[in-house]
Order: sequence, then C-alpha cells, then structure tokens
Amino acid sequence: MKNINGKIKLAAGLALALAALGVLALTPLRRSFAQIGGSALFSPGLESIIKARELTPGDVEAALKTFVPPGSYDDYMMFASGGQAGNVLVFGIPSMRLLKNIPVFSQDSWQGFGVGDHNTRDLFNQGKAAGQVQTWGDVHHPALSVTKGLYDGEFLFVNDKANGRIGVVDLRDFKARQIVKNPLIATNHCGAKVTQDTEYYVEGAQFGNPLPYTDFAPLSRYKEDYRGLVTFWPFDRSAGKLVQDKSFTVELPPYWQDLGGMGKGVSHGWVFINTYNTEMAWPDSSQGKPPIEIAASQREMDYMHVIHWKKVESLLKAGKIKTKTIKGMRVVPIAEAVRQGVLYNIGEPKSPHGCDLNPDGRFIAVSGKLDPHATIFSFHKIMKAIETKNYEGTDPYGIPILKFKDTVEAQVELGLGPLHTEYDDKGYAYTSLFLDSAIAKWTLDKGPRGEKPWTLVEKLSVHYNVGHLTVAGGDTAKPYGKYLVALNKWSLDRALPVGPLHPQNLQLIDITGEKMQLLSDVPTVGEPHYAAIIKADALKPWKIYPEIGFNPLTGKKSPTATLPGKERVVRDGKNVHVYMTAIRSHFIPDRVHVKQGDHVYVHLTNIDRAQDATHGFALSSYNINLSIDPGATVDTDFIADRSGVFPWYCSEFCSALHMEMMGYLTVK
Repeated sequence: MKNINGKIKLAAGLALALAALGVLALTPLRRSFAQIGGSALFSPGLESIIKARELTPGDVEAALKTFVPPGSYDDYMMFASGGQAGNVLVFGIPSMRLLKNIPVFSQDSWQGFGVGDHNTRDLFNQGKAAGQVQTWGDVHHPALSVTKGLYDGEFLFVNDKANGRIGVVDLRDFKARQIVKNPLIATNHCGAKVTQDTEYYVEGAQFGNPLPYTDFAPLSRYKEDYRGLVTFWPFDRSAGKLVQDKSFTVELPPYWQDLGGMGKGVSHGWVFINTYNTEMAWPDSSQGKPPIEIAASQREMDYMHVIHWKKVESLLKAGKIKTKTIKGMRVVPIAEAVRQGVLYNIGEPKSPHGCDLNPDGRFIAVSGKLDPHATIFSFHKIMKAIETKNYEGTDPYGIPILKFKDTVEAQVELGLGPLHTEYDDKGYAYTSLFLDSAIAKWTLDKGPRGEKPWTLVEKLSVHYNVGHLTVAGGDTAKPYGKYLVALNKWSLDRALPVGPLHPQNLQLIDITGEKMQLLSDVPTVGEPHYAAIIKADALKPWKIYPEIGFNPLTGKKSPTATLPGKERVVRDGKNVHVYMTAIRSHFIPDRVHVKQGDHVYVHLTNIDRAQDATHGFALSSYNINLSIDPGATVDTDFIADRSGVFPWYCSEFCSALHMEMMGYLTVK
C-alpha cells in the first residue's frame, strides 16, 4: 500500500508540474485522480504555494524528480569521499539524503569508532605512519569492487592521501575491515582504483620520495635519489583483505603520479597513470626557487605511464623478472621494467588531472588542467606503437616514449580547466571544467543522436568550480546513466552562511534528456573529491549480525562473546574482566566495583536480535563510548586510575526506558 500511495502522490505532483508548465489543465486531471481515489491528495492549495515561493516550472519539475516519499527508498547510493574529514559519506539518489557516515581513518563518537574500542585501535595500529598512529586521513578516491567490470556491491576501497594508506570497507555492514600502510611512500593519490575483477587495488604515489620515504636524501638530489611508484595490492575476497606479502610494486620516476584508469574489456591487463611535474621541481623559496605551481608547469607536455601489469604478474609467477625487496615489498626497478617491455610513457598535455577509460576500454580520456581539450588516446594505436617500437626517444630514466601523434585518436575542445571524465549508457562523455564552472557533454567516436564524433554537445553551468564529477556507474563497463553529480569545490552564495568555512556543494544533474538539467544543491561536510554511484539493489547489507557475539572486524565469532546467563566479573590479580550483555533496557552486570590501579577489560555483547536495536556504552570520565550493533561483541579496556563513582549509560535512544539503561563503575 505504501508504494501505491507514493505513486499516487508522485502522479498528482507530476500533474501539478505539468499544469505549471502549461502542458495540461488541472480540472480534467483532478477528475481522473478522483476516479482512482486520489482527489484528496491533489490539494488546490499547492498552486498558491508555488506562487508564494516564486517557484518556476523548472523548479517544480526538479523537485518532483528528486522527491522520494516518506517511507520509500532511493534508487541509487552514492559513496562520496569526505576529504580531510577522513570518512566516506553515503547519499541516496535522487533525494540526496545523507544515509550514512563511514569513518575509516578518523574518529567518530556516534559509532564508537576510535573512542575506546579495540577494533578501531587495531585498525589504527595497522595504519601507523613512520611508527606514529594516525587518527585522521585525507580521503580522495573511493572505489567500489567490481566483477567483470561491473559494481558488485561487496566492498569499498578508499585512499588516505596524507599518509599513503588504503582502507577496506565491507558493505555488508558498512564498516572498515582493514587499513594498510604502504611502507615505501609518504603519500598516495590512488593511481587507478581496482582491476576488472578486483584482483588488485592499484595505488599510485603522489609526491616523490626516497624509497622508502623514511630514509633521508637531500632535495638537491631529487632526480637521482627520489622515485615514484605504483603498487598492486592483491585482494582476497573471502577474507576481505589486501594481501601485502603477495603485492608487487613497479618503480617509477619521481614525477608526481596523479590519477589513472584501469584497463577493461580490450585493455584489461594494462593501467594508465598520468603524471605532472616532469620538470622534477622541488620547493625551496628560501633559496630563491620559484613556487611549485610555476616550476612544475614549464614543460608543454607531461607523461602518461602505460604499464602492462598482467605481464608483470606472469613474469613474477615464472620467476623471470628481477626484483628488489624494500621494507618487505617486491619492487621491479625501472630498468628491469623497461627491459621486460612492461613500462612506457606517452606525452600528454601538461598538468593533467584525469585519465579515464570509456566503458569498453578502447579509449583513454586525459584532461590537462592548463589545456582546453580532452585528449583521447586509442588503446589500439598504443598497442600498435609498442609492437612497432614507434618511439620518439626515452625519458631521463630510459623509459621509451611513444609518439603522441600516433597514439592520439582525437582532441575535443571543451573549455577552461578540464579535469575528469565519466560516461553514460547512451554513448556520451561528461567532463568537469574547473575554471568554466561547467559540465561539458561530448560524443565519442559515434554520436548517439547522429551528432558528429568527438564533438562538444552541451555545457551546463554548475556552482562553483567543479572538481570531480560522477555518473551513475560511470567508470564501469556498463554505466547506468540517468544521474550525474558535480562535486564542486566552492558553494559561495549557494547556501546560508555558516561562518568563514563554507560547506562544499554537491549538485545533482539529470542527464536523461536532450539537455542536462540541474536538480538540486546539497551542501556537504569535508571536501568531496571523487564519488561512485551504485544501484541500491546491488547492495545486500545485513540488518543484524549473523550470530550473537559477532566481531565486526574479524568477521568471526568473538572469543569474548557473552551469552545470556553467562555474564560475570573475573579478577586475575590487577586484571578485571567484565563479561557483559546489553538488551533493551538494561546491562548485566549493571555494577562493577574495582580498586584504583586495576586494569579493567569490558567485553560487551548486544544480545538483541531486533533490527535497529543498537546500544551504546558511554563511560563517564574515561573517554570511552562504544557502539554495539545487534549481535555484535565489542571490547575495550582502561586503567581505573582515579577513585570515585562513574556512571555508564546507553548513549543510543533504544527504548522508552533508555534513561534507565545504565550502571555504575565504582573505584575504591
């Protein structure tokens, strides 16, 4: 019944929109709705609301396209990076309602992430950088797991640019399952997401450093002693983990690796990573060196790395490629990669910030921030150039440079500041234009509606200075199309002022018609870089954990799980273990008495089996707040280093008597 009512509401609203557009008259439509019992839903007062709010027909149409009735669901989910907030934000589309915050590299007290629980402690310890626990990150590029190039809804991968880390999120419970630190590099910029069947997560360095970065080398020896790299991390689906000891790394020059695209379809087995700062400039204004934005923009062309990772994999298995081991990582030196024919360069317009393959993998679109074109490379032409050794020399490290003119399929003039390209299900490409504050729509080698190939079709203004964009399924082998989201770097006057730090602005765009249509503004927290949109029905999240005592980090039953009737307090010298259960609306035990100096371990199991019955455990004065989902076991520990009486309580509003869901820690 709920869905039927929603359809009636939507139909009534659509009728109003069409009337506002002058397409239909209201009176006959009211009669038709009366015939289906919907006349009460079609209020004459709606017309006065439209006038009072000074809404245009376009406003009404956009509102209807984004309206999801109460109790109904969105068709898509978008996973958007939270930038320096260290998280991922999950939005429903088309409503653009915020559904979830997934903390990965940063703390979040609402979910108890990093506020006393052992699982987060273990995750943060996995991701130490230079021996230091990091409790924040800079998330740039979320990547959904794929099967045959299509989103499968199982895992989400995110990078931490600031500390050269990768987080793995299990989409059964939307929680971080692993954090790995690349011991070779200080920073990453997510070289190319995941391979066609999620065999590997591909991590590219950003800023050059000695290998490893914890070794010292003077900047004056940048060209000689600094390097970049790309690391291929194998992914074990059954464990939900990246496997470090089976990874391999290809050493690269100390250009700054930016973004990349994984081959798919015809180009599966290859990765394409663009670079900037092929000048190999380094900063030192105190010695009169120019700012990096000038020093790193002198050459007209930078390089796109072309890497045959599938061949590297087979050579490693056969023991036919030389590697060196650095910090436990297998590294293929540049000279060996060149000798084996797995590493090439191609010139590309300078300062690129996008390297995006079309759905069938035939073309790679590259955008140079300082060039008004999208440059489209042909995979077929690249392969032919490699086969015929059609080089125009080598770079300073001996890497063959394929001839630009013989590998380019086309260049399309789009506008100022092109950055990133994604694709729809009709055959169009969409590129963000930072300086123009616009989205450019253009054709590939075929014009879907009879347009000329490689032609700009339309530009839509956005607000303001768009960085990344994302089309629903736009980086897969079969995009969904329908929606595009512009992830804008500034909001300026688009939202109510909230002080000097403005929100950033996501804008939802309908791309189904002949013309793109801006539907809504969504101010957001953190800095969204990239985002990925998946159909909601491709996700199969748990609503409760499979069994009582489940450990969300290990995916197995916890050894400290406590069943009803087995609650207890066990003292072993100064160690006190509390095996506790929580169920609406009480804890057992609800009083724990210890001595000052005792080391207290709390093992808390939520034995509720009802959906949406998450409990909290907030312990006053000890900086602990746990969040325990139905069926989960969560552990924490602390030193009872001060005497007194300290209440704990359930920080979730889980029942009418939730205020009574509490207990006391007494420390003598």
